Amino acid sequence: MNLFSSPQIITTEVFSEMPARYRKQNQFAVWARVNRPGMELNSFIEGPSFDRAGNLYIVDIPYGRIFRITPEGSWQLATEYDGEPNGLKFHQDGRAFICDYKNGLMTLDTASGKVTPLLERALTEGFKGLNDLIFASNGDLYFTDQGHTGLHDPVGHVYRLSADGNLDCLLDNVPSPNGLVLNAAQNVLFVAATRSNSIWRVPLMADGGVTKVGIFAYLSGGIGPDGMAMYAAGNLIVAHVGMGCAWLLSPKGEPLYRIQSCRGDGVTNMAFGGADEKTLFITESETGTILKAVMPESGAQLYSHM
Repeated sequence: MNLFSSPQIITTEVFSEMPARYRKQNQFAVWARVNRPGMELNSFIEGPSFDRAGNLYIVDIPYGRIFRITPEGSWQLATEYDGEPNGLKFHQDGRAFICDYKNGLMTLDTASGKVTPLLERALTEGFKGLNDLIFASNGDLYFTDQGHTGLHDPVGHVYRLSADGNLDCLLDNVPSPNGLVLNAAQNVLFVAATRSNSIWRVPLMADGGVTKVGIFAYLSGGIGPDGMAMYAAGNLIVAHVGMGCAWLLSPKGEPLYRIQSCRGDGVTNMAFGGADEKTLFITESETGTILKAVMPESGAQLYSHM
C-alpha cells in the first residue's frame, strides 16, 4: 500500500571527483576493513561543509584526510593526520569542528592544517565512535556517538556541548545515531537512526532536556538515513545511503522529491552552497564524487504541491 504520492525526481550532476593522485591504492585501513569488509576502498568521503570563502571541505574517513575543494572544483589536501574524521562543521569563529570516529571531538585550523583534540571522552568514559554534528545559533554543539550500535544494541548517544563547555547526554538509546539537524526555531532536533531506517524527532525543552521523543519518518530499503539538511519552510532533506538518493520530506514527513544520484548508491551527506546557497552538494562516498542538484523552487512552493 502506498501511503503517499510518488515523489518527483530531482536530477544531479557531477560537480567534482577526487583526482587519481589522492586515491589510496593497495592500502587497508582499519576503518575500511571493519566497516566495508571485502572492499578495497581508495577513499570514503563524507562531512561536506562550506567555509566563508565558498570552499567545500570534506573528510576521507579511513585515511584521516580532509580536503578543500574550490568553487571551481579543484581539490587540495587541507590536512592528513592519525584519525578517522567523519563529520565536519564550521564554527562562527572560522574553526572547523570534526567528529572523529577514532579520537573524539577535534578542531582544525584551516590555515595551518593543525588538528587539535577538544573532547576525547564523555566525562571519564570513551566515546563509541563519533559521527556527525550541528551548531545552534547560540554556539551549542549537538553531536552523535554512533559506534557499532544498532537494533541489536540500541545504545547510541546524542550529546550537547554547550557554548560554555558543559556536556549533556540527551539520548542514550538510539540504534545508530548518525546525521542530525535543527529546525528553524531550534526547538526540535532531528536525528537519523540509521539501523532502524528512521528519523527521530527530539523536542528540546527550555530547561535543556528533551521530551516526547518520537519517530518523524520511516524510510524503506537501502541501509538507512545518513546526513541531513534543513531546507526552506521546514522541508527536511535526508541522504539515504544504499538507495542512491536523498529525500526531500515535507514538515509532515511526506516525501515530495527524490534527489537521484547520477553515480553510485553511497549518498551519505550534503550541504547547501553556491552563490545563492540553494544548490545542494552531495557526497557520493563509493566513487569519491561530489554531486550537485539545483533545488527547483522555494520550500514554500515545494510544500504547496501537496
